[in-house]
Amino acid sequence: MKPSNSALETWKSFHWSFFVNTQGLIICLGRFEEALDRGDLQEANLELATAASLLEASGAAMELAGSFSRQDYEKVVRPSMLPPEVSEDNFSGLMSWDHSTLIQQWKKLRSKFNHLPPELEDTHRDFVSAYQQLAISHRAVCQRFGGDEGGSIRNDSEIATEVLDRLESNRRNLIQPSRSGSCPMHSEQ
Repeated sequence: MKPSNSALETWKSFHWSFFVNTQGLIICLGRFEEALDRGDLQEANLELATAASLLEASGAAMELAGSFSRQDYEKVVRPSMLPPEVSEDNFSGLMSWDHSTLIQQWKKLRSKFNHLPPELEDTHRDFVSAYQQLAISHRAVCQRFGGDEGGSIRNDSEIATEVLDRLESNRRNLIQPSRSGSCPMHSEQ
């Protein structure tokens, strides 16, 4: 296999792994919500811990997806995400149903995350930490391929890493709502 084909295969394979982990997250968080509603804190804890593990695996998949040269990204991988290879001119993982479903689920769970029983606080902290590590991994891959110098395929008018930083903050506020403001006067009590 030529190095450039290997880069494209690596990119695609680890993104598929990422999507499988996302689907697992959707299942775990649905089961987490059901367990909370039943008052089964042991099951809720298990599901939230599993969700944290899936986020960690997603972060690893993200890092591995970008484990090739910037030259291969620019010459082979990026063009594979542009027309005529894809039908949209603003291709992005944001377009996947998995991503949309997960974000809707996080929005739905926001109030539950904000009012967790004390027995779940440590596991929730691990869950948030795993998400933050995933976001760091995503940003690092983006930066490796020039995202700190220019825009993404979806949005070329803004620096891609700055967009990722905003998305990370917004999403973290869904799963850790009491931190929605950096000022203690604005945080929810």
